[in-house]
Amino acid sequence: MNDQLPVWITLAVLVLGSLGFVGVSSANRRKRSKPHDETRSLDGASTRTGDVLVDGDALGEAVLAPSGDVAPPQTQPTEPQADVPEPTAGRLVRLRDRLARSGSPLGTRLLAVLSRDHLGEDDWDELEETLLLADVGAGPAAELIEALRTQVRVHGVKDAASVRAMLRAELVALVDPDLDRTLHTTPTVHEDGTKTPAVLLVVGVNGTGKTTTVGKLTRVLVAEGSTVVLGAADTFRAAAADQLTTWGARVGVETVRSFKDGADPAAVAFDTVRTARERGVDVVLVDTAGRLQNKAGLMDELGKITRVITKEAPLTEVLLVLDATTGQNGLNQARVFAEVAGVTGIVLTKLDGTAKGGIVVAVQRELGVPVKLVGLGEGPDDLAPFDAEGFVDGLLQA
Repeated sequence: MNDQLPVWITLAVLVLGSLGFVGVSSANRRKRSKPHDETRSLDGASTRTGDVLVDGDALGEAVLAPSGDVAPPQTQPTEPQADVPEPTAGRLVRLRDRLARSGSPLGTRLLAVLSRDHLGEDDWDELEETLLLADVGAGPAAELIEALRTQVRVHGVKDAASVRAMLRAELVALVDPDLDRTLHTTPTVHEDGTKTPAVLLVVGVNGTGKTTTVGKLTRVLVAEGSTVVLGAADTFRAAAADQLTTWGARVGVETVRSFKDGADPAAVAFDTVRTARERGVDVVLVDTAGRLQNKAGLMDELGKITRVITKEAPLTEVLLVLDATTGQNGLNQARVFAEVAGVTGIVLTKLDGTAKGGIVVAVQRELGVPVKLVGLGEGPDDLAPFDAEGFVDGLLQA
């Protein structure tokens, strides 16, 4: 009996081992047969299909495999189609509509006062106050009042149509339709076939919508058939470079940037222009930082950027971005940039959201350069070339 004990022990070990193997195999079969249906909605939640975790917000076009043991064959992902920006022609029509809806007091109040039967000194004072509240500025307001006084005294206009026509003519003259508002974006083509791109430097304090404006201007240029390279020279804010890269990617435009915190902005600008030259690109847009504490720092940085850019190509435009809603307060900042950067044109953002449309007149008089572009709203194509007559018509529709 004692001789047979090892045999029974051996048999018991074999039986227990077999049972364990069957259990493991069953568990594995159950694990493999579990359908891939651990799925949540794509409304911002994550989605798991098999072993791949797809973020619903990041990949809005993700297609989920149906539940089951076998997923359908995977196809190669297609390249995302670039946006097609809308043409720039006719964009200012939207500005006229939005100015009318903004409740601008400039047009309605001026017309109401000028249509009165008799204009006394109180009426003229009211007109001047209306102009000042609309941020036209003291000098231009006085000029407009004097011109209107002369027109009323000489022609004695009374009917609504004549009053509107008189006011429109004087406002258009004040905005100055003769200023050169051309955006110089034509590259130089040399005899050997090489191309020097037009280089646009965009400056302004943070918070004015500067980086967004660069992105929208990119869409304007692409809509006009130009090839573009962007330079993210605002290296103080990583978010600015990310934002600019996103704007460019939407329309198939490359962005030159640094992933190193506090990188030299001038180096980024230089690399951008060199890249554009090597690839025969038409236009370079360089976004710059606006968070500088004093005039000396601003002068040093912008001066260095300008020097290194001009080693590769001349600057064709320096655009200053201003927030129209800041009114006269924004002019102090604008003066510093104008002195330091040699501004050639102004981009007024958020013009549709303010009742102070007179800032167009004030900033042109203060800085001696024209408003070339205006921001009309939040949409990606809400940036339009400025037109004096269209702008005045928008004010008088209110």
